Amino acid sequence: MKVRKGGRFRSPFKLKQKGIEVVGEWKTVQIDPNLFAEEEFRDIVCLEELTEYKLVSSSKVGKVKEKKRRAESASEEGNEEVEEPVVPPKKKKKNKDLRSQTDKGNTPNAAEIDVLVDKEAKCNEIIEESNHEDHGHVTENMSSRKDAPKKKKKKVSKNKTSQAQEALPSVSTSKKVKNWTTEVLSASTDQKADVSAWKDLFVPEPVLQALSYLGFSAPTPIQALALPSAIRDNMDVLGAAETGSGKTLAFAIPMIHSVLQWQKSNNSTTRNDSVSKESHQHHDETRWENEDEAEKVTHQQVEDSGDEDDASSTTGCVKVLENVEFDSDDETHTVDSHKKRPLLGLVLTPTRELAVQVKHHIDAVAKFTGIKTAILVGGMAAQKQERVLNRKPEIVIATPGRLWELVKERHPHLSNLRQLRCLVIDEADRMVEKGHFLELSQLLEILNDSQYNPRRQTFVFSATLTLVHQTPTRVLQKKNAKKMDKKTKLELLMEKVGIKGKPKVIDLTRKEATVETLTETRIHCNTDEKDYYLYYFLLQYPGRTMVFANSIDCVKRLSSLLTILNCDPLPLHANMHQKQRLKNLERFAERESCVLLTTDVAARGLDIPNVQHVIHYQVPRTSELYVHRSGRTARAASEGLSLLLIGPEDLINFRKIYKTLEKSEELPFFPVDTKCMTSIKERMNLARQIEKAEFFNSRAKQHNSWLQQAAEALEIDLDDDMLMGKKASEQEESQKQKMLKGMKKQLKHMLSQPLFKVLMKTKYPTQSGKLLLPQTSVGISALGAVSKKQGKKKKSIK
Repeated sequence: MKVRKGGRFRSPFKLKQKGIEVVGEWKTVQIDPNLFAEEEFRDIVCLEELTEYKLVSSSKVGKVKEKKRRAESASEEGNEEVEEPVVPPKKKKKNKDLRSQTDKGNTPNAAEIDVLVDKEAKCNEIIEESNHEDHGHVTENMSSRKDAPKKKKKKVSKNKTSQAQEALPSVSTSKKVKNWTTEVLSASTDQKADVSAWKDLFVPEPVLQALSYLGFSAPTPIQALALPSAIRDNMDVLGAAETGSGKTLAFAIPMIHSVLQWQKSNNSTTRNDSVSKESHQHHDETRWENEDEAEKVTHQQVEDSGDEDDASSTTGCVKVLENVEFDSDDETHTVDSHKKRPLLGLVLTPTRELAVQVKHHIDAVAKFTGIKTAILVGGMAAQKQERVLNRKPEIVIATPGRLWELVKERHPHLSNLRQLRCLVIDEADRMVEKGHFLELSQLLEILNDSQYNPRRQTFVFSATLTLVHQTPTRVLQKKNAKKMDKKTKLELLMEKVGIKGKPKVIDLTRKEATVETLTETRIHCNTDEKDYYLYYFLLQYPGRTMVFANSIDCVKRLSSLLTILNCDPLPLHANMHQKQRLKNLERFAERESCVLLTTDVAARGLDIPNVQHVIHYQVPRTSELYVHRSGRTARAASEGLSLLLIGPEDLINFRKIYKTLEKSEELPFFPVDTKCMTSIKERMNLARQIEKAEFFNSRAKQHNSWLQQAAEALEIDLDDDMLMGKKASEQEESQKQKMLKGMKKQLKHMLSQPLFKVLMKTKYPTQSGKLLLPQTSVGISALGAVSKKQGKKKKSIK
């Protein structure tokens, strides 16, 4: 504890927010000598106490900082206010006057009057800043002082929403680029669509308004069947429909309806406040963050003042005890508000990207309802997600891992799941698979046992919910073996999820499980030749293409190969940082011609607009994965192409898929122009050599540098045998680099040459002076090439 000039003391509990003016002297306290023998107290030199002092109030400093921060956040959003920056100087002036008054007064009565004057000034400032009517003089009564901070919070947040609403168009335009779902969700922003087809499905009015704004004029079959049962009859729903059929809105709309009904029945003031304050809040995440920062500052002030009060109360100061009462009141208020606004909707998804997408879809439909949503996924700051939960959102979209982590930490908003009105398990067949998502089974155990709500609705959706594998004969020969069919599969799923009543089961999947508008093709080749055919396809048929592989190593290898060949691929796999994963998805959605190399992390649920081709570089291990991978294209009645590259090791998986999906016809072979293959092989082989050399160099460098650092830390000498690739001489190293440079130069020259040459004979004169050019494959789409080949095949059969 330090004494500063002028006898001023600053408490360590609260930095520059409250001070004590020393009236008496510091007195030494006698300490028992035996105390120094204990290890904990060995650093103590002496102990002093101060009994005669005067409290100086300078709490406005914190308020100024908070105001500055809010002003800065507002200017970042692009809606700077002229009056905002003018307030802090006024505050400082008043602060100085108050300080001079406290310095003049030496008696305890004077100090007490100063504190009360300070409180009055604070209340008056609050009224001025919030542009509210003047309510007369603020009394010295404690109850008026209790209400003051609450008033301030409400008024400031109201100002903030009015600013935000003005800035909304500018923010939304910047958001459009940053999100792959915007193209889908902004189909027709210019003209409002006619939504009369939705009215018979009991859709709430604010949701109808949002659907009209989004341009969704008519519901899809799954939505038309699911919504009446969910909204009118309050039933649990098990929905199976093909990929791209609009399953997200089939559970989002009933969930929003359920939240609105709960708000109506409770008819609390918090609901009215939330509608007026947060009508467009979920479209402007930057504003959320700024509000969060301001909220954080105010909470910190409350906590800090509480700490100081506890410290000061030991010295027996009456005024501080009054403050302690105020703080405890504020805490009880926050606890009550947690009870008033519980978690009402929970959506669980298998992947982080799908959770992000579901959030955007729910936000778009809940645009005019004032319902707040939050996302809880791994790979992002847990502290920030906790702060978002502190705002008490009605709907949470989460992956099981992060959600379970926060449930274990007993976060207040997740502590009472008994009030949950809607539980959604998206891609349910994947979520309840044996050996996956252990956290989900623990969550479901809690929800169906200690936190069970009999009024809760459960929604279970997937494209492969009713897809049944043929049980092998060796399994059927066992004693208690059951033959799996659709009914038993759904019963098992209901048991795992905890659906106790009779749900509405909707199955709109075809026998083949894939979409009608999808053209499925294949190429049989050796494992080494897969690279050639992939490169050929990407050059011949540019467009938005997703390439799926079974392993992360394969994605990494293909990424470096195609980068060397100037194809600019975007990788996506589980070992990447979450921000990079989302960034790559956004870039893929922005570019018209682009390649996304991905594992099965992007196989389920992602609604990326206008994906023209899906290439299975490695055949998926299950038929469910094949259906979901192929479902990234040919969405919402548009056409798409799926291409399987089948190597010798893929044949077993391919036959299993073919059998499970009960394909009546054989998949057609994809047409390949063999004339170009020789030059493609040359390019690819050279690129492989470069990639191999670069890979071994980087791996050896990484390994050797780690060994050297470890050796230096342990102060030992390294043997050359321990180094990877052995220590090469400078001559050998330079020779390697020369070779690598030469190969790169050669490849650069090859890539500059046109691959698909148009051969024309100009020997003979043309008819009627027109030059008839031969039709070439260049410019024809992949779907066009397949249909052309099938047309020729049919003619030859006739």
